[in-house]
Amino acid sequence: MTTDRLATQTATVRAAADYLRSWVEAQAAHRRVPGVQVAIRSGGELVLSAAIGVADVGTGAPLTTQHLFRIASHSKTFTATAVLQLVEAGGLRLDDPIAQHVPELAGAPAGRATLRELLGHQAGVIRDGEDADFWQLGIPFPDRAGLVDLVRRAGTVHARNEHFKYSNVGYALLGLAIEAVTGTSFAEHCRAAVLAPLGLTRTGPEFDPARADEYATGHTGLLTGEDSRETIEHVDTRAMAAATGFFSTAEELSAYGAAHVLGDERLLTDDSKRLMQRLESVVTAYGTEVGRYGLGMILQTVGDRELVGHSGGFPGHITLTLVDPVRQLVVTVLTNAIDGPAHDLAVGLVKLVDVALTPRAELPSPPPGADPASFTGRFASLWGLLDVAELGGRLVLLRPTAPDPLPTVEELQIVDGDTLLVAPQPGFGASGEPVPVRRDATGRVVSLRLAGVTSVPVEEFRRRRSAMTRNGWAQSPSASPAPPSA
Repeated sequence: MTTDRLATQTATVRAAADYLRSWVEAQAAHRRVPGVQVAIRSGGELVLSAAIGVADVGTGAPLTTQHLFRIASHSKTFTATAVLQLVEAGGLRLDDPIAQHVPELAGAPAGRATLRELLGHQAGVIRDGEDADFWQLGIPFPDRAGLVDLVRRAGTVHARNEHFKYSNVGYALLGLAIEAVTGTSFAEHCRAAVLAPLGLTRTGPEFDPARADEYATGHTGLLTGEDSRETIEHVDTRAMAAATGFFSTAEELSAYGAAHVLGDERLLTDDSKRLMQRLESVVTAYGTEVGRYGLGMILQTVGDRELVGHSGGFPGHITLTLVDPVRQLVVTVLTNAIDGPAHDLAVGLVKLVDVALTPRAELPSPPPGADPASFTGRFASLWGLLDVAELGGRLVLLRPTAPDPLPTVEELQIVDGDTLLVAPQPGFGASGEPVPVRRDATGRVVSLRLAGVTSVPVEEFRRRRSAMTRNGWAQSPSASPAPPSA
């Protein structure tokens, strides 16, 4: 990416940051998520960092940007990074069989799996074990002896390279290989080799009881019909830390993601990053593609961006980081509920960034003196919320509670101070129609009509809503929109 394009991207996202936060707030409220941390970086610069909601529904403590989250399978990217560092240093080879570094596995079918096969989930190793109720706090996570015993007894499900099979057990074995070659614990090695070079102090390889008060509380999901959540205790992950033990904040996790863009060699050479990030497996189940994976990285396409990163699911925390290694954009979303919509929020933010960067329709320039910001706001009607937002210096219209914002985005032309026009495009909505705007004496927008339907600021709508459930409400003088100022 050229320096000019990167500077434009960074400036555009920085200018859009307030709206991006507002969009996340609407999503979190609509989906009843206890708390969300979000961070966006462009070219390494932190252009958005926000904490929304509560850290604990029981206490009502506000969530902050400093609260720690369990980031679960993000741990695999740290483990893969540590392995590739050791490969660069000559301490490991990707074609080493795991039994070379974990000698207890000699003679076991899983012992022949190579480090590369384990990194890419192609070793055929069991996912979590025969009894994995540690994922719902029923039993402790396995220690080293328990892990090795499991792998020797029941560790192999498929032949090597027969199927992509996601395996936390496989990544736990990689952690043992790191310990064997470095002569230190997995946690100590990751702190020195991966965290220290980036100056990360609120990220770690395993739950730290001494920092218990710093963690965001995890929460149960909302089952059908429920409207309340219970809190979930934090637990350590022992020998499974290399697969799922890490904690972090959105700010620090996005900083770590930024170290995986091409050209940044603080952790790995570009050669190693390309190896991690290139397509290793297309995951097809029952005839449908369900994902793509590299070596310790999930691969995902959003628009024309080829993204890498990882998700994480821990009891009470759902998280996702997306990295554009070429255009140097990083989006991290952390949620503290087991049904948290981290994926939808992160993907939605990437899409909104690209809306800000690239107009979706060619429209005439605004008239001289027009102020796009004077039209912006969140409005409501009986049909839900409607945002008029300034992104990339242009006005767009969208529905902030839609699961995917992109299909709802319309470009808006400023006709004059009291009229917008929806871009003339094929569609089922108000394409090509004017959007009349009414203002109060201060110039604030007090109503707009989209496809003839009136929307008003959210608080005003709440005041009117009960009356609007009865026929003829618009004929009542008390419910009619305020007249435009003279």
